[in-house]
Formats: sequence, C-alpha cells, structure tokens
Amino acid sequence: MTTEPERGFTLSEFENRMARVQGVMHDQRIDAILLTTEPDVRYFTGFHTQFWESPTRPWFIVLPSSGKPVAIIPEIGAAGMAATWVDDIRTWPAPVPDDDGISLLTEVLTAHSKQSGRIGVPLGHESLLRMPAGDYQILRDRLSGCEIVDVATELHQIRFVKSAAEIAKIHHICQITSDAFEALPQSLKMGESERVNCQRFRIDLLNRGADNSPYIVGGAGHGGYGNIIMGPGERIIEVGDVLIIDTGTTFDGYFCDFDRNFGFGHVEDETRRAYETVFESTDAGFAAAKPGATTSDVWAAMWSVLEAGGALGNDVGRMGHGLGMQLTEWPSNTPTDMTPLEPGVVLTLEPGMEFAPGKQMVHEENIVITEDGAEMLSRRAPEEMPIIQ
Repeated sequence: MTTEPERGFTLSEFENRMARVQGVMHDQRIDAILLTTEPDVRYFTGFHTQFWESPTRPWFIVLPSSGKPVAIIPEIGAAGMAATWVDDIRTWPAPVPDDDGISLLTEVLTAHSKQSGRIGVPLGHESLLRMPAGDYQILRDRLSGCEIVDVATELHQIRFVKSAAEIAKIHHICQITSDAFEALPQSLKMGESERVNCQRFRIDLLNRGADNSPYIVGGAGHGGYGNIIMGPGERIIEVGDVLIIDTGTTFDGYFCDFDRNFGFGHVEDETRRAYETVFESTDAGFAAAKPGATTSDVWAAMWSVLEAGGALGNDVGRMGHGLGMQLTEWPSNTPTDMTPLEPGVVLTLEPGMEFAPGKQMVHEENIVITEDGAEMLSRRAPEEMPIIQ
C-alpha cells in the first residue's frame, strides 16, 4: 500500500498550469479562454465539488492572457471557489433561465479580449460545452466582434503531461484497486449474480480508501464474454464462465482504469490461450511505450501479438487511452493517432480481441512514461487466469 498523497495541490502547481496555457495563448494570439466543464474548471482552479451532478446551473471560468483565472459562477458556489487560489469571483443568483450568467460572462470576455479579439473555446474532439446551446448562441452574438477559435487540442496537450503530484494520486488509487483485485478471488462466488459479486468489490474499494468507484463494469459468459461496457447485471455466474470486472475508481479526483478476468470452476483451452495472448500483448505495449514513441507504435506492438495469437478482430476502436482527472482522456492508442509520448504521460494499455465468435478477452493496465521507458502504476495481473472454485 502506498502512503496516501496529500490532497489538493500547492499554489505553484496552479501557477505552472496557468503559465503553460498562457504560453500557448501568447503563441496563438488568444486573449482569453472560456471553460465550462468540471475537469477543465477543476484543473485550472482547484474547485472540486460533487455539485456538478446537478445539471441546473452553468459554471464559467475565463483564463486571461495574464494573471489568474476569473470565475463567473452561481452564488451557491462562491464560498467554495473562494477557498481556491482564484480571487476574482463574479456571481449571479442562479438559476435565472432568462440570463443564467450570460451578461456577466459577456462583460468579462469583452474586457479580456481587447488585444487580438480572439477567444478560445474547446469545441473539437473529446470536448463539450456544459451550457445551454441557446445561451452559447446568445453569447456568440454578443461577442460578434470577436473571433472564436477551437482550443480543444491545446487543452488536451496541456493536461496530457502530468505533474509528479498528479501521478502520485493516480498511483495511489491504482494500488488501492490492485489490492482489492488481488483479494477478489476470496469473495467471488458462483451461484450469485454479476451485480452481487461486483457490489462486494465496490464496498471493498471504499473500505480500502477509495473516494468513489463510479465505473464498475462486470460481464460474464460461458468461456468468454460478449461485451465490455455493460453490466453488472442479474446473470447468475456458473461453472465454465469467465467474468471481466473493469473499474474506474478515484482518489482526490483522479482515476485508475483497469480490469481483471476470472474463470469459474474450469475454463476451456481456447479461453486460456486468449488470456495468455492478451497478457503477452500488454507486455509488448509496455515495452513499446517510451519517450519518442507514439500511441500508434504502442497500438502496433500490441496488435502484432493479438494478430499472431489468432484474433478475429477488435471492435473497440482503440487499445488504451490517456488517464487522469477523467476515466478516459485524450489521446487514443490507435493505428492513426500518432501522438508522441513523453515523460509524465499516463496511459492505459488495453489490448482486446475476439478470439471466438461472440467471445472477447480484454486486459488493461495503467502506466506512466518516464525518461527511461514506462513504469506500471497498477500491479500486473496474474500471468494465468485465476480460477474460482
């Protein structure tokens, strides 16, 4: 078990994040960036609240080309935001559907877009606007003299390389989850449903020190499973089944994301071979993951092992992704992604294959890129599939 990292971040962490984004803004002549989503807001301000679960109120952060972030937020969040390093906080008594912060936001953006008149908004791949589409159109109309530019890729790249403090949090939750997975064979039971078995796992994660476990997938099938994103359901686990459990569990707002496979009673030879193949594929991806390589190099290393092992295909679309404040982050391990790796990057390695019609085998680990190659953040899965009797 790792020592629990200190929660939150130092002031210098946020200053460094602002310096990085403001460097990009300077290079691209962007006066201000508008943020609306929980991960982006939290990354630049430290504002960490469960209140994002309520869809009623929008929240806005403006990153100016110099100085600290400006918060334009509902009054209910003023005290929480005041506890961060942000000191320019504008509020309104949300919800006010007729003008839910749009006038305040227009005022701030107008004041901070006097130089080039260019305002950045994340609009591209793996981004979204957490505000009513109609309000965004009103905002654009009011800012008609400004040019709106997409900064999704730039923000992805800034968050792509993690600080030592971020990596420590991810490592810690990976270790908690590894402990829980290694103890799981003692609690998994045939004759009970996927849901009941996964519920015990979730409780154990929380007892071990996880903050939350919002993502637990559990799916079983005879000799292999048919999907990796549904469940757990009411299916009763029987002799000959294989169960995959995949979890995204958090500590201080940072995720782990990896899975484990378990057989019950006995498993067929082709199932064992499939497990061995994805295990070896993970090793190949780990060896390929080093500074100067790309996500596509990692994909190719994993796929070559799967293909040689008789894979009928992989319909997931990628074999791993970035990881951090979100369960899945940019980029993706695909044949065409081509994102260069560098020290501080956290990735998942997730080789998977259809090894027989309707039967999949997927394995996932979490790694960090270092100066010398890669290091495991999760503890390696057993080389042979655990069999539950």
